[in-house]
Order: sequence, then structure tokens, then C-alpha cells
Amino acid sequence: MTTMRAVVMHEPGAPSVLKLENIPIPTPKDGQVLIRVRASGLNRSELFTRQGHSPGIEFPRVLGIEACGTVASAPGSSEFQEGNVVATVMGGMGRQFDGGYAEYTVVPASQVQKLTISASDLDSKKNGVGWEMLGAAPEMLQTAYGSLVKSLRIKQGDRLLVRGGTTSVGLAATAIVKGMEIGVQVMSSTRSLSREAMLKDGGADEVIVDDGNIAKEVRKIWPEGVDKVLELVGVTTLDDSLKCTKEGGVVCMTGIVGNKWSYLEYNPMEHIPSGVYLTVYSGEPDDFMKTPLNELVVQMMEGKLKIPIGKVVGLEEAAEAHTLMEENNAGGKVVFVM
Repeated sequence: MTTMRAVVMHEPGAPSVLKLENIPIPTPKDGQVLIRVRASGLNRSELFTRQGHSPGIEFPRVLGIEACGTVASAPGSSEFQEGNVVATVMGGMGRQFDGGYAEYTVVPASQVQKLTISASDLDSKKNGVGWEMLGAAPEMLQTAYGSLVKSLRIKQGDRLLVRGGTTSVGLAATAIVKGMEIGVQVMSSTRSLSREAMLKDGGADEVIVDDGNIAKEVRKIWPEGVDKVLELVGVTTLDDSLKCTKEGGVVCMTGIVGNKWSYLEYNPMEHIPSGVYLTVYSGEPDDFMKTPLNELVVQMMEGKLKIPIGKVVGLEEAAEAHTLMEENNAGGKVVFVM
């Protein structure tokens, strides 16, 4: 076989620009890994790229900043063998070179993690964990873990507000921090009280309905404010999240599900309360490689870490999947399974 199915974008635009085509299977060079993609999660950053907000994209392009599958070949590598289960994230995937919306992808070996789980276990959905669950994990877990550990420096006894708690990263962050067993209390925000049971089942201690201005309500529950905020909505709620935070606390802006990238004007003296710290987490290949992905996958296999799957689709449903993300109606991670 010399060709593969892939979702190809020839120009930015509406979801309809995503076309299923047959294209040549890429050939890896030394230092690269050819991955037979079995599952790949869809991400909002791909939605923004499709809309034309990522500069420097050359077309045609296969989107997809992550992928899971098995090693098809890895020239010159002693680390990777054919059939190894692997995961990869970012590092130019879907932007500088073709990504995970395809049956095969070639990526630098330096941004590939080898996992101990076997392909046969995933094929048989051992302990309920199949390819769709693994496909949802890499970007979501590295973003949640990196935000908590690198940027927020979460510690024993912290009170954490997850702003955008029903997002896939928000749910993963709650599960991860509860799995650390360091006594962190979690408050999750949601736009609908109908999600309260889901959030509490996922580990949230408190649930608050988010109308964009929740600082007063947060302080009714935790009068001193929160120690840490994982901001997943973006600049539309960032000012309010800063007001939720106690002196010495930290707000980490990680997500932009509010679909607004930046302030028109920004004066830090007006936006950031005195004594409150603002940071970000974007996630680079080095961050992914430092993420204990294999350990987290083992926790998934043991049922300790639940990954929220919104919808499983095939490559032929790419346009519909992007529409679902655009309308914020996925209810969890959307995943391609090949």
C-alpha cells in the first residue's frame, strides 16, 4: 500500500474545506518515526487553524496536532520497534508539517513517547480502554498536567478554581489533581447547572454556575479567595478570575474556549490585582516529553483516571466534527478512530 486516507485542507474557511482524500504515505528519514495512526483527538487550536488564524501555513495541509498509534518504521532508531504503541503531540504537527488527521503521520522521534500498553489490549478494550480513549489523552493530559505542575505549581492543600470545568482539559485537570492525593480542593465552573453531577462525579468539590462574573459567588464559598485558577475560557473571563484569587495566588491562562484571543487594549495596572500572579501554559514538545503519559495511561487502565469522550468519528466526518467543536456541543473530547 502506497497511499492513505487523510483529511486535507487546501485553504482556510468553513468546516467544508476539510476534504477526505487519498494521498501518498509519507516516508520517514533517520530521526523520524512513521506512525500508523489509530486514533487522534481533535483540538480547538485546529479549529482556529482551519479558520485561518495560524500564520505561516502552507497548503495543502493535513491538520492534527496529536496522534496515537503504532510504529510502522523508525529508520536508524534503537528505541522504537515496529508495533510499539506511541503517542505524539505538537512540535509543528498540522501546521509546519502534516498531522494526525490521517492514517499515517511522520514526526520527529524526539517528540514521540513510547507506551507500555499493547495494541492488542487497546484492540480488545481491556479494562474498557480502547484506541478512542488513548486518542483523547495526549494533548489533553499534557495540557492539564503541565498547567497544574509547571505553571500553577499546585501544592498540598491548595484551593483550585477550574474556570471552564466541563471542557476536556478542565475535566482532566480535576481528575489528575485529585489523583495526586495532596488535599487540593477543586471548584469547577460551568455555564449550566445541569452539568453539576458530571463535575462532582469527576472530582469537583464545589460547582458554580458561570455567567462571566463569579468572583463574588466564589468568595461566598471561599471568603479568602482561591489559591490557583486554571483559566480555560480566556480573556472574556480572565479579569474576573483574577478577582477570584487571593493575594499571593496564581492564575494560569491555558484555554481560549471563549473564542477571544486578546484584549483590544491591555493595561496590567488595571487588569491584575496587586499581589496576584498571572502566567500562561502553551505546551511545547519538551513539555509533552516531560509529561508522565505512561503513568497516566496506567491510571486510565486502572479506572482511576477518566477521560471524557464526547464523540468518536471517522475521518469522513471531519467537517461535522469541526462544526460540533465550533458550536461547543461535543460534551467532551472528539476523537478520530481509524
